[in-house]
Amino acid sequence: MKAIVLHQKGTFYLEEVNIPQPQSHEIQVKISAAGFNPIDYQMTENAMERKLLHSPILGREFSGIVSAIGNQVTDFKIGDSVFCGSGSMGSNGTYAEYICVPAAIVMHLPNTVSLEQAAGIPSVGLTALQSINRMNAGLNDTIFITGAAGGVGNMLIKLLLAKGYHNLIVTAGNENSIASLFNIGVKKNQIIDYRNDAVYDTALRLNNNKSYDFVVDLVGNEIAVVAAKLLKANGTYVDVTNFSTLDSREVLFSKGTTILNISNYVYGQEKRYDYYKNGLSELASLLYQQLITPPDIEMIGNLEVETVLKAHTILRKNKTNGKKLIMQIQ
Repeated sequence: MKAIVLHQKGTFYLEEVNIPQPQSHEIQVKISAAGFNPIDYQMTENAMERKLLHSPILGREFSGIVSAIGNQVTDFKIGDSVFCGSGSMGSNGTYAEYICVPAAIVMHLPNTVSLEQAAGIPSVGLTALQSINRMNAGLNDTIFITGAAGGVGNMLIKLLLAKGYHNLIVTAGNENSIASLFNIGVKKNQIIDYRNDAVYDTALRLNNNKSYDFVVDLVGNEIAVVAAKLLKANGTYVDVTNFSTLDSREVLFSKGTTILNISNYVYGQEKRYDYYKNGLSELASLLYQQLITPPDIEMIGNLEVETVLKAHTILRKNKTNGKKLIMQIQ
C-alpha cells in the first residue's frame, strides 16, 4: 500500500509499505479519508510530540470501509462504513491506504454523516468531550474559551450549546473564524476579536467585571497569561495545548487553580478502549439526532506529500478558518 512515511529531521515521503493484516480482535479498514491535526506537524518538529509516534506513518484519525476482520470480531462485517480515532493504537498511522485497529475503538458511521466529514470528528470530538466531562461545570458557570474557531473549539462549543451551556465568551482572530462561530450559534456579544479588542479588558466587561469560573485554553503561549489572569481564585483551567508559559503557570499557582491537562493519548497508552468507544458512540448519537452538526471540512488533496505539506502549513499558521482539513485517500 502507499503511505506517507516520516524520516529523520521531519522529512517524509510517499512510499510503498506492506498492507497490515488484522489480529484476532482487530479489523482492517480501507481508508477513505484522514483528518489533519496540529499534533501531526508537531510530531515532525517537536521531540516531545515525536515520542507519541508508534509508527513512522503519520495521522491519528480516519474513516473508511471494513476490508477484513479478525476471527474474534462480531460487531463488524466486511463492507461496513466506520470511523475511528486510532491514536497510537493502530497498526500504522492514517496517511495510508489501509490500517488495522482494535474493533473495540471503532464506530459505525451514522447515516447523517459522510465519510469525509467523519474523518474529521474523532480527535476534536473526543478532546472536546473529555474537556466538558472533566470540567463538570454547572449550567450557570461562566466559561472563557481561547481559539474557539479551531477544530476542537468549534466542536467544544457545539457540544456545550447542545448540553445547555450558554455563559460563554470566546476569542477569534479573523472574519471567517467569526462567521463560523455565528453559524454554530455563538452571539456577537460573546465573541472577542483579538486582533482589534483588548482581550483581558473586553472579557471582564462582557462578564460584568467578574473573573471566570472556567477557562479553556486552546491556543497557549501569549494568550495563556491573559487567560490565566481572567480566572477566579480556585477556578479551573483546562489546558488542551501543553503550551502554557512560565508566566501563566505562576499566575495559576497564585490563584490556587485546578489545572486539567487534556490528552487522549493516555487512554490509548493504557488501552482504555472504552474511552474511545463511549466517546465516539455519544458523538455518533448526537450527530444522528442532529443535536450537533459535523465539522465544516475542507478537502485539501489526495494521498501525496504535497497535500500533507499544504495541510501542515495551514495548521502551523492557524489559518483553518474554522474548517477541519481532510485528505482523500481513495
